[in-house]
Amino acid sequence: MSFRILYDPKSFSYVNIPHIIIQLFLILVSFVDSKNAVLKELKIIECPRDAMQGIEHPIPTELKARYLNLLLKAGFDSLDFGSFVSPKAVPQLADTAEVLAQLDTSVPTKLSAIVANLRGAVDACKYPEIDYLGYPFSISETFQQKNTRRSIADSLELVKEIQDLCLKSDKELIIYISMAFGNPFGDAWGPEVAEKWVSEMQDLGINIINMSDTIGVADPKLITDMFSSLMASFPEAELGAHFHSHPTTRIEKIDAAWKAGCKRFDVALQGYGGCPFAEDELVGNIATESLIAYCQTEGIDTGLNQEVLVEAGKLVPQIFLNHA
Repeated sequence: MSFRILYDPKSFSYVNIPHIIIQLFLILVSFVDSKNAVLKELKIIECPRDAMQGIEHPIPTELKARYLNLLLKAGFDSLDFGSFVSPKAVPQLADTAEVLAQLDTSVPTKLSAIVANLRGAVDACKYPEIDYLGYPFSISETFQQKNTRRSIADSLELVKEIQDLCLKSDKELIIYISMAFGNPFGDAWGPEVAEKWVSEMQDLGINIINMSDTIGVADPKLITDMFSSLMASFPEAELGAHFHSHPTTRIEKIDAAWKAGCKRFDVALQGYGGCPFAEDELVGNIATESLIAYCQTEGIDTGLNQEVLVEAGKLVPQIFLNHA
């Protein structure tokens, strides 16, 4: 990027100095904006919470914190680090508050926690270190009952309460539209159904909405159709992709979402994770490495620190293999 200050020696005088200063200021502003534009183009959310929640044997709190602190230094937009849900439902994350106490929150990466009821939301809002609360809102009636033990109608009322609480607590609510790309229960789904519920969330003032391929069935055409439709209908919304995928289909799913206008992606190192409540053999999350590889091919700057990710990756076997 190059800049040229209009300077004519014949007309120069001290009277023109303010004009030159203004030009320099505008140049500085445009340069800063150009640097930030790349970072704003793509948001990568690392999801160790999603990766850990289905692990059977307890992962030591200190090991979780060590892993998360490395991820916090890697440059992600935010970190889906834990959840405030019933320890009976997700025992692996019962120590979320203890983990949080050991995290370095001085870094730019923001923290996000999942909640499934009002009590969990109240607990999460007690911690100023947490920026986002995430709520799984299923467009499958069957899965909503299995996941949160309430109907879609009741779930919508809960969303209203959590949103009100977030507004009062200086938090932002993230909605995960789960089973957005299909479900194994025969419940209605598709772009039209998803659009109805995205509209409901927008009416409540909720701006970040993740379209979730909970059981990993989305193909590129479906992803393209879904995001193209939603982007056109809700241009101001921050629509994200939370895909579960077989390793062989990760790149094509990323490509379809990106080219349809999605700029927000949930990922997990080495693709670990899934949803322990879906009635299917789940594949993993989109691997962070797959998204990085795609971005490198497309010339997209991720803003991530590769050296830190390598260090975090060294802990992955200890966390996900030793406690499986």
